Amino acid sequence: MIQQETMLDIADNSGVKSALCIKVFGKMGARGKFTRPAASIGDVISVAIKKVLPTCQLDHKKVHRCVIIRTKSPIRRPDGSYVKFDSNAAVMVDNEGNPIGTRIFGAVARELREKNYMKIISLASEVV
Repeated sequence: MIQQETMLDIADNSGVKSALCIKVFGKMGARGKFTRPAASIGDVISVAIKKVLPTCQLDHKKVHRCVIIRTKSPIRRPDGSYVKFDSNAAVMVDNEGNPIGTRIFGAVARELREKNYMKIISLASEVV
């Protein structure tokens, strides 16, 4: 579960190494309760870039969008199994949902297929 102020690793070759979650799109907290909107695998968030490589083309002073591909919290699948990863990771995307980088490092969850991020799945080396 990714919420505001969560640090994320960026798992593509866009030049960004880490980012801070600013806003979770499309999620609401419960009414009348103090809950924060939390994002899971396949959700779009807006991030502020924190660490970049010297060859990065993105402006680190602007707000960008990411799709979450790995989370530390376990995700339950319809067959009853759970999957969780060692780190929270995301991929930088443009406004149409296409990845900015041309390579994706590490494993990607299968739940991205149901959310129609086929380009990210095709660039990934391993789908779990």
